[in-house]
Amino acid sequence: MPTRYYLRFPDASRARGSDPALSFRSQSAEGMAGELQDALRSDALFQRWRGQQDDPDAVDPALGATDPSADVQGSQHDLHAELVATTSLPGDLFKQRLRWLAGSHWELRDVTSA
Repeated sequence: MPTRYYLRFPDASRARGSDPALSFRSQSAEGMAGELQDALRSDALFQRWRGQQDDPDAVDPALGATDPSADVQGSQHDLHAELVATTSLPGDLFKQRLRWLAGSHWELRDVTSA
């Protein structure tokens, strides 16, 4: 069953993970929504992360699960951005992708069934 996540990025320009190769490149809510949606729908972000590991072949492929029907919408409010992500991926994988993209510069405001 899909879950809807309500996210807030207090300062969209700081929403970056610790590794620039995995981080958001966009600063707008719409751009961030597109990048997060891509990270949920395809395994490209996971494959970049996996390739950086000491033993990429030892990484559990289940961590690269995707949701081709994931949907992310974004809206900009002055300096902060708000995203609403709907996905059937488990919460731990969803949060891991967010940490790669935005580091700790995001807030989970609410979670509901979609």
